[in-house]
Amino acid sequence: MKIGAAIFFTDYSIQPAQLGPAMEERGFESLWAPEHSHIPADGKTPFPAGGNLPQKYHDTMDPFVTLTAAATATTRLKIGTAICLVIQRDPIQTAKAVASLDKISNGRFQFGVGAGWNAEEMANHGTVFKTRLSMLRERIEAMRTIWTADIATYQGQFVSFSEIMAWPKPAQKPNPPILMGGAFPFGAKRAIGYADGWFPHARRPAYSHVLDKFPEFRQMVAETGRNPNNFPISVYGIDEDLDLLKRYRDAGTDRVMFELPSTGAEEVMPILDRCAEFMNKLG
Repeated sequence: MKIGAAIFFTDYSIQPAQLGPAMEERGFESLWAPEHSHIPADGKTPFPAGGNLPQKYHDTMDPFVTLTAAATATTRLKIGTAICLVIQRDPIQTAKAVASLDKISNGRFQFGVGAGWNAEEMANHGTVFKTRLSMLRERIEAMRTIWTADIATYQGQFVSFSEIMAWPKPAQKPNPPILMGGAFPFGAKRAIGYADGWFPHARRPAYSHVLDKFPEFRQMVAETGRNPNNFPISVYGIDEDLDLLKRYRDAGTDRVMFELPSTGAEEVMPILDRCAEFMNKLG
């Protein structure tokens, strides 16, 4: 089981060019950055985790910028979005950003994507909350076409473009792994339908730990004719708990991620050291 960590990079947090090498030195597999373009001041959509929305959500930097900084400061560490709000991004420009970062990192990029939850944030991008899932699918399909075709075209309800030529192509073929965020069962169904892996949060109000849903998920994968053993699960936001880590490992989890605070190195580095100790004990 691979172990990574995620952080909302802000102007007051540890910076990616410092965090990336520190994680690589300690043996972490991957570094992940979330995305929010902004948070509407008059927003009414409730925070999925409950309570007040943490400040880091409206302070977070652009993930493609921060992950590029981390990639150029490291040689082995994988980098990924956790998650990229595809429904708020132009698919042609996003396809170029993904391919460029995958090239710069020599094939180390992991493309975590999702449908998002903040209706007012989406509306400011011209995205309708009720139709965002159909838009998400079309934009991912369109990007796959751009990454693989010398001359790409796509005609859908939400995405439409005539024949285009767009380079670079990703270093990973046919494209970086697309990991679909979202809870069980609907996010899991989207992952099986048009992604390369499932990327749930460790806990949501519907269940205590998402690993309890793994048997049902793998049955869903098998029912589509796909091999459950070749459909990876990456879990975001796990606790610093060795026994829980062992449960995830024994359940066949491909990757887990700790969540680091959006603070300076003086607070983040001790957490990295503790998590590295968990990795060593896990074996």
